[in-house]
Amino acid sequence: MTRPKSFIHLEFTEESSARLRGHQSVRTTFKLSERSINALSVLAGQLGIKQKSLFDHLVEDVQALKTIAREFETFPGDGQRVAKTYVISRKTLENLEKVSTKYNTPRDALVEFSIERILPLIEQEKEKYARRMKIARQLGELAVESRQLLQEAIEELGEDDHLVQELVSVARSTMAARQRVDAYLHKAKGIEDF
Repeated sequence: MTRPKSFIHLEFTEESSARLRGHQSVRTTFKLSERSINALSVLAGQLGIKQKSLFDHLVEDVQALKTIAREFETFPGDGQRVAKTYVISRKTLENLEKVSTKYNTPRDALVEFSIERILPLIEQEKEKYARRMKIARQLGELAVESRQLLQEAIEELGEDDHLVQELVSVARSTMAARQRVDAYLHKAKGIEDF
């Protein structure tokens, strides 16, 4: 096989290899409160991202982990916690292990308090969800009204009238939009109970 003339030779340095290894996914288990487990799940759903991405974002911030570790005093017993396995990046796990060891702070506590930082975001999203639900109800009413208007136009003008054809398009678009909005809100429904 001949290479194209524009082919660029790629070399891996120790640094680039280490960076790529840091992006590898690993499975690890933490003992967390139900509230933290639910918070991570709900916010990832609301934002439309994977839990891994959100988890990595929260825990890869070494400065935040150090701050949590310095302020750490006690961590309630395991009786209130649930073992939960997450897929996270190797780099995130390494950062977590380093801070945990250096500050003699339980890994689970670092994760739990990192997740606690997102609770204000969940409250904001919960309020936004309520506003979305109100608008979705109005969209539902609009869909019903557009179908009623279309029916009236058919009765008055007949199915072949140009205006009726435009109203068919409006009614279809409104119904399709309502279905997409309902599907989105159904996925985000978990935030109501948080």
